[in-house]
Amino acid sequence: MQYIPPNNLRGANLAPLLAARGLDPDWIQLHDFDPHSPQNVARYTYAEAAGLVPFHYRAALTSLPELRAWIDTLVGTAKQEQDERNSPIASVIHGPSLLLLGQTGVGKTHEAYGAMRELAVTGVYAQWQVTTAADLYAALRPRHGIDSEAEFRHYRDARLLLVDDLGAERKPTEFTEEVNFRLINYRYERHLPTLFTSNADAGTLRDRLGDRVTSRLREMCQRVAIKGNDRRRTAA
Repeated sequence: MQYIPPNNLRGANLAPLLAARGLDPDWIQLHDFDPHSPQNVARYTYAEAAGLVPFHYRAALTSLPELRAWIDTLVGTAKQEQDERNSPIASVIHGPSLLLLGQTGVGKTHEAYGAMRELAVTGVYAQWQVTTAADLYAALRPRHGIDSEAEFRHYRDARLLLVDDLGAERKPTEFTEEVNFRLINYRYERHLPTLFTSNADAGTLRDRLGDRVTSRLREMCQRVAIKGNDRRRTAA
């Protein structure tokens, strides 16, 4: 793992993230020149994650205790597997998944990116792939010069995967149903941690995704309902 000098993270607004983990703001700035130290792993992981977080969510913080508990579980599992493999660093490889449900604008995406940022500063390596359901389908549609299966494996095999707006399409097609099943079934069988958001309630989600996918989501994910008003309208 590359050594990341502490100065490279100045201006990243890390203090609230570290405080949420019970860490001193100066913890991540330890300059020990050890690429495998928890502090350097945190710097390296945060630098990777920051490149995936959209500018709008660059300072996102999670407020949900369920998300904090999920992060704790991923960190604990990573450290346990580190001991079993006798690895120099702890990496998130296996763990539970989470499904954030709520109406449009209640803050699901904000919470998801907040969790992504907070996990990054725990000292455990967490490698993400991020997409919306709509972008996922667009990337996988057959077209000239593109290996759709290679594109699919990019998301299927991700260590950690965020899929935003799952079930947003009101009229699913055979293509989207196949993508949903193949992706979710693969990650379900291998216990690959996935964070989903959806503005559909449990009943509507079944109509949009089908029984096979919904059944697997029910078993692999803890469902967290977020209530409230559309924050975007309030801000506007």
